[in-house]
Amino acid sequence: MRGAGPAVWLLSALLALPARADGIAVDLELVLAVDVSHSIDEDDGRLQREGYVRAFRDPRVVAAIRSGRTGQIAVTYVEWSAEDYQRVVVGWSLLDGQEAADGFAARLAAQPRVSQSWTAIGAAIGAGVAMIEANAYAGQRKVIDVSGDGVNNNGPAPAAARDLAAAAGVTVNGLAIVRPKPAWTWPPEPPLDEYYRDHVVGGPNSFLIVATEPAAFPRAILQKLLREIAGAGGPPAEYVSAGGPYPVVAEWDGR
Repeated sequence: MRGAGPAVWLLSALLALPARADGIAVDLELVLAVDVSHSIDEDDGRLQREGYVRAFRDPRVVAAIRSGRTGQIAVTYVEWSAEDYQRVVVGWSLLDGQEAADGFAARLAAQPRVSQSWTAIGAAIGAGVAMIEANAYAGQRKVIDVSGDGVNNNGPAPAAARDLAAAAGVTVNGLAIVRPKPAWTWPPEPPLDEYYRDHVVGGPNSFLIVATEPAAFPRAILQKLLREIAGAGGPPAEYVSAGGPYPVVAEWDGR
């Protein structure tokens, strides 16, 4: 693993440890890993943050949480950009009903948003797995939810980090924020939905949701959280606009 970043080295070391058998039983351990690189401007960043705040206050999300075997999940919200920047905005929180979900939303809404340079998806995945392995919970499912608007341009390759995550029993889902790229972009970037499909998303029941415009963020975030909390496989890729979902990308069978 020559040239791998610190997050991937840490993840490799954690994989060598015995699995954690104790901890508070939950249906899901969920890391929300949100891109705050400079390509996410203040308006889009605000829409993303508000989308998560609104989603956790939504009774449908609370009902999904309560419907699980234990009736509770553990979640943390992390903002990331460069290889050495993963900021925990709201730490691990046990959500078991409306009051706890509202509290999580309030803590998230109260925190400032800090923008940074670079886009290090692989490092964000590696950091997410390390956070799961080090927390106080024992989840039936473990998920890292990566959202972003660009390809990896710093740190370890996301596909390698995703494969290490899968080896640790962690699913990586994606929310790709697709927008037109300037004609002068160099080197040329692949379509973001294809990039997330091929390099980021993986593991049991993994899926990708694509927000086709900033106004679609709240709908996409709510839809994504409901699927993750329910543990539903569902369509592996779905395109969401402000007006509703587009047809599923049927040719991708997932990993």
